[in-house]
Parts: sequence; structure tokens; C-alpha cells
Amino acid sequence: MPRCLMAKKWKAYPWPDREDDFETVDDEPQPPHRHREDDGAQPSEVNQKRINPVRSEAEDEEIDVVGDADGRTPPQTCWGPHSPTAGATAPSPPPLNASGALYYHDRDRTKMADIGPEVTVRRPVYQLNELQRVCDYTKPKTPIGKAVSKKCRSFSLGDFLRRTIPLTNWLPKYGWRREISGDLVAGVTVAVMHIPQGMAYAILGNVSPVIGIYMAFFPVLVYLFLGTSKHNSMGSFALVCLMTGKIVARHSSPGPTAGNATAVDLSFPEGSGCYSPTEVATAITFTVAVIQLSMHFCRLGVISTLLSDTLVSGFTTAAAIHVLTSQIKDLLGLKLPSRTGIFKIVMTYVDIFSYIENLNITATILSAVTIILLTFNNEVLKVLLAKKCTIPIPIEMIAVLAGTILSTQLNLADGYGVTTVGNIPVGLPPPTLPPLELVPIVLVDSFVITMVSYTISMSMALIFAQRNNYEVDANQELLAQGSGNLVGSFFSCMPFTASLSRSMIQETVGGRSQLASLVSCGLLLCVLLWVGPFFEPLPRCVLASIIVVALKGMLLQVRQFRKFWCLSRVDAAVWMTTFLTVVFLDIEYGLLAGMIVSLVSLLILSMRPYVCRMGLVPGTEIYLDVKRYRGTVELPGVKMLHYCGGLNFASRHLFRNEAYKIAGVVPQKELIKRSKIAAKETTKIEKTEQKGYVNGGFDEEHADGFSSTAPSILKVLILDLSALTYVDPAGVGTLRNIIDEFETIQVAVYITGCSGPVYETMRKCNTAERKEGHYFTMFPTIGDAVNFALHERSFTLTSARDSSLIQTHEIHPDEDECCSSRL
Repeated sequence: MPRCLMAKKWKAYPWPDREDDFETVDDEPQPPHRHREDDGAQPSEVNQKRINPVRSEAEDEEIDVVGDADGRTPPQTCWGPHSPTAGATAPSPPPLNASGALYYHDRDRTKMADIGPEVTVRRPVYQLNELQRVCDYTKPKTPIGKAVSKKCRSFSLGDFLRRTIPLTNWLPKYGWRREISGDLVAGVTVAVMHIPQGMAYAILGNVSPVIGIYMAFFPVLVYLFLGTSKHNSMGSFALVCLMTGKIVARHSSPGPTAGNATAVDLSFPEGSGCYSPTEVATAITFTVAVIQLSMHFCRLGVISTLLSDTLVSGFTTAAAIHVLTSQIKDLLGLKLPSRTGIFKIVMTYVDIFSYIENLNITATILSAVTIILLTFNNEVLKVLLAKKCTIPIPIEMIAVLAGTILSTQLNLADGYGVTTVGNIPVGLPPPTLPPLELVPIVLVDSFVITMVSYTISMSMALIFAQRNNYEVDANQELLAQGSGNLVGSFFSCMPFTASLSRSMIQETVGGRSQLASLVSCGLLLCVLLWVGPFFEPLPRCVLASIIVVALKGMLLQVRQFRKFWCLSRVDAAVWMTTFLTVVFLDIEYGLLAGMIVSLVSLLILSMRPYVCRMGLVPGTEIYLDVKRYRGTVELPGVKMLHYCGGLNFASRHLFRNEAYKIAGVVPQKELIKRSKIAAKETTKIEKTEQKGYVNGGFDEEHADGFSSTAPSILKVLILDLSALTYVDPAGVGTLRNIIDEFETIQVAVYITGCSGPVYETMRKCNTAERKEGHYFTMFPTIGDAVNFALHERSFTLTSARDSSLIQTHEIHPDEDECCSSRL
């Protein structure tokens, strides 16, 4: 079997076969021989020369050579980027000896050696089937029965409980002395934020403001036991509440307004066919819970990856505009008609300008003052105090308290017509079963809410987990959120998720675990039992101002479009499509459009994988893209294709066309061309013979119009499939057809670098289709394929400048049979 040497400094392949091509070089001790038991052959030895950083002019002209075990070396001229024979614009093909060995100028290797350490490898030239035999290749097998048996034997009730209820896992390890103080401070801080944010976001959901506080209590208690994120602050979130409010407004019957309704009058008589806003909201929460629990049992936690960061950015930015638009009527004290469907935002702004003369001056002034104070705190005071104290000023709670006291003292509701929160019931709501007949009606909308809420919560959980070095289980998060929503649906709650602002505060002030949520729930319970009626005079414009200021971060995400445009035009298209569709059509349409564009872009990219022509880096065994690396050279008579992606029914035509393009020849057209040339030559001969003349210049060897000594003749096409991720039967058939087509024009096709699954698929297809007479010649690397071609094919590579060195030798059929990788 032929052997070669591969090194970063240089590579020579194959070894010379003629004795008259050798010279004796004995400047360094020879490395020990390696014997092979199968054929008894001894590999040639390598005479290495260490290159010093400082070289004399005489040494600069020396040429490193490759010798065999007897110290014989072939003479050869130098070549390289610094060689006098190198072209001014592009390097010429390297010179080769009669058997195809490549030699390079010493200065080229000096440049490479100065980069870093050198590596020298001596090994046989392997074909894939021989390498698999030597390394004992076996296909991994995992019988279903054995896997189930192993699972059953390894089952432990304690481990199951620790996985299902993570609280039982981390609570015994909790550092009470070290961590409890941080969780206490974080719990109090987050509870103070929950009150104004929950009441404000409940208004977005078209339900009573007290439901926002319910959402911060009932589902959060369940998440405390089942959740795996230590820093997520679960509860109300503007985007999810807005999406819920749209469905509530669509399916609830007109009646008491959400702002002034009580827990008692939020339902209609059973069987009347009318549903209150709270009943619709609980039906949505129940449906979301069922979907999340179903996804958990199906182990579909990775489904959140369908929503890319680009899509989520465009979606949340556009949704923030929806939220802002919905709060303008409360900021200005206007009473506007309800708008639904496409172009809702456009029509809402038309209504605002139509009713602008009816704005409430008191509500407008109060909104402006609140927004200015909140912005000043966030932009100035928070930055200054952050250097001295980690606990932020509870400015939202201060605004709520001040607004409530001001409204009570000045009687803003009756004296100035300012809309207030209304009646807030005392105590906890009784558990009530949601109207199950609404589940099929709200199923599609609830699925959208499920995807958005889970994606937002999971994204923040992963950010905090990476920052604080702990793991988050995606499927367990589905169980935690699904169970929380299921319990919340019996207690008048909307779907809950994580809030970025509260979660950031919880981590900043020292929160270490979900015990901070327990502290927060304890304080909120006191509010629900005794303090709730105190907030009844609170003006809604104050809550709207809190929402608008909190939207700043989401609205400023519009600046990310420039980054996406610079990094990827495809991502920019996904962002803009999602944004415009959400703004001008609706939230559901925008999310669907963004997912479609994302999936279509993935499909297009999978159908147009990366394909390039490979060339050799002089002095190494490395093969690179010739378009990107101008210092590479192509071996005469050999074309190498590198394919990165999947080869399936959708991409097979592109693969075949790229193979034709890189080979520089289409076999069918080439056969037709040769047939025409042969026919013309035959006609010419016949006419000459009829006239009695003899064509003395005619050569039967070149009657087909193709000279065997032409340097541009293609002899070998190498398909590098080392980056092939997947191949289906259609792709295997395409490979087989390409090999057959090129075989008709005497071009060998070699396949290199196949992974185990790809190789197994190709073997399975050959066996299933009973292609016993057809086989693929496969190699583990491109270098093996090139060395095999130089030794075993009926041609010898040479420089394009010296085609007279081309020699041919016949291959015995048995030899070719033994060297082929049969599948």
C-alpha cells in the first residue's frame, strides 16, 4: 500500500519508484521503522531539517527533499511564492517529479515554520473500508427493550421527586446564613413593584386591576416549588396581558367596565351565553396551561427555539407600540370607540385626533408629571444612587401612593372627571372552574400566547442561569408554568410569565433563590387581605404613565434593526417583516409572518449550501477554498469539491450542477462533443480514402480529439463530504449517478470524509436497492484520495508547464478491486 508523509511544513506524495531518481542524503539520523504485519512493507524514512530563524544566502537556496529508507532522494527544482518561476499575479502549479511528488522552496517552509509548532505524521494511505477494519468500526445499536429496561432499573423515587419538584433538591442545600438576607431584601423590593405593575398590566388585559395582584400570588407560589430558574420574577407582563386583553375584548359581553367591576359582578348567569371579561381570561389561562402541560409530557421544551432572537426583537418592539397606543386614551382622559382587526393602530390614532378636543386637562397634567418624575428617577437618580446602594428607589410605588392620596384629597373622580381604578375586593377570590366551552374558541389564540410567554420566560431564565452558573431545564419550566397557569385559572388569573424589569431588580438587590418569591407572596397576601381598598381612588392615568415609562426598553429595540442589517440581511428581513405586520395588521398575524419568513429563510439556506473548489496549501496537507485563499494551488488533472450542508431531494440538483461546474465538464455534453468530433474525423478519413490519398498526420490515438498529454484533461474528481450533515436516498442516488456519468468519460470520482451516519445511509441504500455491482470509492481524508489517485490511477500528475513528464501505467484488475471501498 502506498505511504505518504504529511506535515505542516511540507508534504511530499507519493514516494518515487525509479532508482535513477535518487540521490543520497545522510544529514540526520533516521527515525525508527514501523512494520506492518499484513504486507510486511516498511515505510520510507523522513530526513527532516530544522530551519533556523537566521539563514545564510546559501542555505536560502537549499531545497529540502524527501528520502526513503536507503537515503535516496529525487532531484527537483524549487517552487513557491518566492521562487523566481512564480508568477507575478498568481502562483503557478508546483513542479512534480515523474511519480508526482511536490517540492517547495525552503523559504516558504521557513515562513510557515515561524508561525508555530510543527507536526509530522507518518501513516499508510487508507481507504475508508480499510480504516474501519483497522479501527473496528461498528454501528451503535440501542435496542428499545434494553433502553426501557435500563430506565426501569435506574428509576428512583427520590430522584424522580427531586427532578419533578426542584424545591426538594435546592432547599436542603440552601445557605441560610449567607443567602437569606439577600432574598428577604429582594422579596420586599419585588413585592413593592408587583403592586403598581400588576394593577397597570391588568388594565391592559381588560380585567379588574386586582387580578394583576392575584397573578403575582397564586401562580408564583406554584412556580416556587416546580421552577428551575432562581432569578425569574414571575407574574404579569405587558405583552402577554395585552394579547390576553385582545381576546377578552373580542369574546366578552358588554357589561361593567373592567376598571369599575368587582369580583362579584364579573360573571353572568350560567347558560346565558354571555361571558364576563374574567371568565374569558380564565378560559384563556386554562387553555394555555393545558398546552404547556401537553408540551411538557411530549418533551417539547426546545420548541421555543422556533422563535429566533431576531423575531422576538421585532415582535416585542411592535407589540410595545400596541401597548403605547392602548394607553393614550387613559393618559389624555379620552373615551374612544373600541377598535379590533387589521389596521387597528391606524384607526386608533385617527380616533385620537378626532376626539382630541375632549381630552381631560387634569388627567393629562397628572400623566405628564408622573412620566417626568419616573423618567428623571430612571435616568438620573437611579444612576447616581446605584454607586452607593443596590436597592433602587421604589418610584412606581411612590407614584401609586402619591396618586391615591392626591385623588382622595382633591376628589379627582367627581370634581375633575378623572377615571379611577374602582372597587377592589378584600380577601382572596373563591376557586371557580373556568368556562370549558370557551376552550375550543380561544385555542389558537392561546397557543400564540403560550409560545410568546414561554419564549420570554425561558430566554430570561437562560440569561440568568449562564450569568450565575446553574442549569435550567426547559421541559421542567413547561411543567412549572403549566401548573402555575392551571392553578391560576381557578383563581381569576391571566397567563403569567417572567418580567425582565422585576427579574433584573431581584438579581441586583441580592436575590439568590425563589425564596424571594415566597417573601413577595407573603407581602402581597397582606395587601389582598387588608390594603386593597386603599387603592380604589387611584387614577388610571397614573398606571398608564407607569406602563409607558416601562416600555422604553422595548421601544428602543428598534435600534437593533441597524445591527441586524449589518450582520445579516436575512435577519433584517425577518425583523422588519415581523415589525410591520404586527404594527399594521395585528399581533397574531405578525408572529405568524415572522415564523414563516424565518422558516422559509432556513429552507432556502438549506437548499443552497456552501460549495467550493479546493486547492492545496503549498508545503502542507491542508486543502482550502481556492477563491478565498489565493495562495492555494490546484493539482493538474484533479478537481476537488467541498460540500457543506445536507444532500437531499431538495438540494440534489444544486449538488449535481456544482459538481459539473467545478469539474469544468458536463459528461453528457462531453460525450456528444466527442461523438461529433469522431464522426467528423471518420467522414474526413472516408473522403480521403475515396480520393486515394493517405492522411499521414492522422493519429488514431487522438482520433477522439482529446490528447492524453493535454494538461487540462480531468482525471479525478474528489467530493469532500466531511461537512455533509445528512443524506437521504435521493442524495445517494445523485452521488451514484454522478459517478456513473463521469465514468463514461474516464474520470474517477472519489468520496472523502463521510461521517458515520452518512456512510451507514449510503450502505443501507446500496443494500436496499441491490446495487451489488456498484460501489463508492471512499477515503477518510482528501490527502488519502490524492495519494491513491497518484499511485493507482493510470496517469501521473505533472506541472502544466511540462506535460512531457506525463506517464501512464496499467492497473491490474485485481489491484483495483482490492483498493475499492465497497458498500
